[in-house]
Amino acid sequence: MLPGRPYLLKLGARLVGATITEPKHKVNINTLEQQPAKRLELNEIGVCNLSLDAPVAFEPYSANKDLGGFILIDRISNRTVAAGMLHFALRRAHNIHWQAQSVDKASRAAIKNQKGRVIWLTGLSGAGKSTIANLVEKRLHADGRHTYLLDGDNVRHGLNRDLGFTEEDRVENIRRVAEVAKLMVDAGLIVLVSFISPFRAERALARELLDEGEFIEVHVDTPLHVAEARDVKGLYRKARTGELKNFTGIDSPYEAPESPEIVVDTTSMTPEDAAERIVGWLEGREPPEDFAI
Repeated sequence: MLPGRPYLLKLGARLVGATITEPKHKVNINTLEQQPAKRLELNEIGVCNLSLDAPVAFEPYSANKDLGGFILIDRISNRTVAAGMLHFALRRAHNIHWQAQSVDKASRAAIKNQKGRVIWLTGLSGAGKSTIANLVEKRLHADGRHTYLLDGDNVRHGLNRDLGFTEEDRVENIRRVAEVAKLMVDAGLIVLVSFISPFRAERALARELLDEGEFIEVHVDTPLHVAEARDVKGLYRKARTGELKNFTGIDSPYEAPESPEIVVDTTSMTPEDAAERIVGWLEGREPPEDFAI
């Protein structure tokens, strides 16, 4: 169980989206002792807060097992990953309301003469994501487009400076950036996001935050041995020697996109070619035949 990861919650006949906070504690099944925990592993039991994307009717499990028991389902594999019991509703759920605004997303985009959207570049460290994203933004800026580039390293200097590189922190890293990108699209901007973003579930979360056609996933496809040979920042060397833990591609997995809008192969394309491929897609032009798709 990774805090912040999106799951599906099934309660009776209802199926809604759900995320889970960091556990308040886990329970030692042998002694019933409450122990601190950042996540829950297979067969572990803990107490957490749940956030649902729609209201549900429920009773505490102690009063009604049918209306108080639920299961969690993985959004990618559709496999059941947990079972739980509801205790009570959090008071804050009833005290927060959506504030209507007179100027909407369409109005903000119209005044900029463009459609707000997110161009999400994902790939291994050293694949060339930041270089390509920077070139794309330069092209769009030169064309008079209103843009902003969210780069993984830069964001960790400020907004996400409190996060490390555990799987839990990586999930929270992408969740925060996805929410920021959503706000920027709401402002009518074209947002370039350059993050390794190794897990499909979190990239799917980012897509679901936006309207149809507003999320363009770009797989910067580079084999591990090529990315490691480049090793511009020396990170792969540190990962191989054990100095850097939880490094994507070495001791932490990278889940490649299954159906991205755009694929650029940096073993056969220059960064300039890759940027042209992305800009051409945005402008509705067919890519040249010699470009890898």
